[in-house]
Amino acid sequence: MVVVLSAAAVFVYVRQRADLNDTINHAISSRADDVAALVGPAGRGLARSPRGGRLSESEEGFVQVLTPGGRLVDGTRPLRGPALRPAEAARAASAPIAIDRVVPGIEGRARMLARPVAVDGGTLVVVAGASLHDRDDALAGLLRSFLIGGVTAVLLASGIGYALATAGLAPVEAMRRRAQRISLGRGDERLPLPDAHDEIRRLGETLNEMLARLEASFERERRFLADASHELRTPLAIVKAELEAALRNGRDAGALRESLHAALEETDHLAHLAEDLLLIARADEGRLSLRREDIEIRELLERTRDRFADRAAEQGRAIHVDAPGELRAFIDPLRGRQALGNLVDNALRHATGDIGLSAHRDGDAVEIDVSDEGPGFSAERTRRAFERFARDGTSGSRAGAGLGLPIVRAIAEAHGGTATTVEGESAGATVRLRVPLAEER
Repeated sequence: MVVVLSAAAVFVYVRQRADLNDTINHAISSRADDVAALVGPAGRGLARSPRGGRLSESEEGFVQVLTPGGRLVDGTRPLRGPALRPAEAARAASAPIAIDRVVPGIEGRARMLARPVAVDGGTLVVVAGASLHDRDDALAGLLRSFLIGGVTAVLLASGIGYALATAGLAPVEAMRRRAQRISLGRGDERLPLPDAHDEIRRLGETLNEMLARLEASFERERRFLADASHELRTPLAIVKAELEAALRNGRDAGALRESLHAALEETDHLAHLAEDLLLIARADEGRLSLRREDIEIRELLERTRDRFADRAAEQGRAIHVDAPGELRAFIDPLRGRQALGNLVDNALRHATGDIGLSAHRDGDAVEIDVSDEGPGFSAERTRRAFERFARDGTSGSRAGAGLGLPIVRAIAEAHGGTATTVEGESAGATVRLRVPLAEER
């Protein structure tokens, strides 16, 4: 705004100065022409002028008639002596000249126009001039007006702009103050939204959505830490109790061996739990290491079946494999066996009936289904199937830590795939792994 006002002020000032100069130039040029006509051969000469050889005075300026040497022949009274110096008069005797300078008897600087006039027997110089004092005063007043008006306009515009900006940013300030008070874990507190449907409201909505995601993430982590602490506390308490029992006096070798065996089992449980937690943490950070290979899916399913065949037979159950022999995937075989092992282990723990391992091609991916004939997933269980430590029964159940399905999902996503529950036509639960298809040879 300051630049625009300055440019406008400069334009007006230059234009006004040009107009005033044009007015002054026109006035002294006309006066010089009149005097030249009076003095020249076509006129009556100074001696035949109405005032008998004297030029009439004018409030608008002054006139003089000089010889080429600079001697005053006639002139108006305000001046004290010739207006031109001898050198200037000599130049004006040959060609018209214009001069701006201080002239004795005239207030401030003066503008003069001198031109030669032929007379009987020689040449005279006619000088017409006017004071620039009024012009300079007008321009100075204009500058003062610009200065006062410009400063006033800038201050006024700044005040209005500040008020408008403050009013416009009031919703942002309200959101900032609320954001200072918001703390994760304090419920559903959110940023206030302005009534206007503008960019600020959309920003607030986006930030509130982010806060909701952070709140959900915080709640998951809080629940994860609470459940992890509980899972660690139980085996640690058992280990401590068994070791204390082993240290008691009077225990026979058999009882001592049983206590040590129980402590060893719980230690193994702790080690597996720590490994599972580490795997999930690495997957969350995108650092789960994979050694991908081109493997045959049917062979992977058959090896998984063989690993759990004895355990299934003990329960009077069987594991069936249904997959084409030419179907191949590009995955880490160790992680693949781990994911399938977790799914089969869950089916043996929580379901009944036979277990099916099947696979088929779907576009550029391989879909592997692990199904059972149990009661299936409840609505709540389906919703939380892949959440950490989410499991059927109470949190204290020793059936498992509830990390099997989260690990399956972490492995699938590390391969660029997915892990989902599938609703089939028959009873039971089905979990589907979707992993990349191997390139055709």
